[in-house]
Amino acid sequence: MTSLSGARIVVTGGAGFIGSHLVDELVNRRRAKRVTIVDSLVNGRRANLAQWGSDPRVRLVQADIRSDAGRRPLEDADVVFHLACLGVRHSLHDPVENHEVNATATLALVERARLAGVRRFVHVSSSEVFGTAQRVPMDEHHPTTPETVYGASKLAGEAYVRAAYRTHGFGTIVVRPFNTYGPRSHFEGDSGEVLPRTIIRNLCGLPALVYGDGEQTRDFMHVGDTARGLATIAECDQAVGRTINFGSGREISIRVLAETVARLVGRPDLAPVHLEPRPGDVRRLLVDGRLVRRLTGFTTAMPFEAGVADLVRWFRGGLATPQQMLARIDDRNWMPSPV
Repeated sequence: MTSLSGARIVVTGGAGFIGSHLVDELVNRRRAKRVTIVDSLVNGRRANLAQWGSDPRVRLVQADIRSDAGRRPLEDADVVFHLACLGVRHSLHDPVENHEVNATATLALVERARLAGVRRFVHVSSSEVFGTAQRVPMDEHHPTTPETVYGASKLAGEAYVRAAYRTHGFGTIVVRPFNTYGPRSHFEGDSGEVLPRTIIRNLCGLPALVYGDGEQTRDFMHVGDTARGLATIAECDQAVGRTINFGSGREISIRVLAETVARLVGRPDLAPVHLEPRPGDVRRLLVDGRLVRRLTGFTTAMPFEAGVADLVRWFRGGLATPQQMLARIDDRNWMPSPV
């Protein structure tokens, strides 16, 4: 096993939702020597790193991964976690930039890391590479037929990372988390997701907005489990060269999600409002987690309802009011922003 304790680690996208929780995991539990965060702060937030203050173990480099400044920190790293990306809804209104960040920049990063002698490169991909499930549960050999440029660009990034292993023996791992939720999750802009948006609407006394019939399903995993899983997989020598799925193994429909949130917010009377389906929406996702369990013993710890209750508490205790947060939500966040 390769321990992260004492390692010099770079986390691209480390000021983002999942990335900042991974930084917490690496410093608090894995005892990394130093964690350098590379983040453009387009989607990431300095506030996500506020708990580290001026701690010398944690450093933020504000830079785009498409730039030399964004790649240079990899030259002094033992381990790289690559999370920086632009999301699903962004790809619907700016597919070229989405590909540039998620695919082309990934190729440049993995080459920079390989030439610098990085020991391990963990590429954090997405279940969106699969598109809609053709069979469930979905193992690593499930066909990849992405619905969006985001899914396609993440799949291209995976292919570049796997090629670095196959061609050069570079120590890469591709990890596909399924649907992560929890504190610090995005509700605003084109990165806003269904669970935080639904909580905020219900806290404001408004019903959930459901695109389509609400029978779309997802495999929701709490961000604490996601961060722990990423670190655990990175430490597993048998994971090198592999592509690994992980999630909760529980299938939740958007209808059930809306009902659960309304009940936990204390407004079970708020019946969802159904709108036309969104473009590129995946119909069904459910992970087969047998490989990650066999390699590492990893299983999720946070049950879905307990995790949602945790997220409701987090939003209720935030510095902004639900009404202030609601003002930052775009109900059609896959459309171009007005000029």
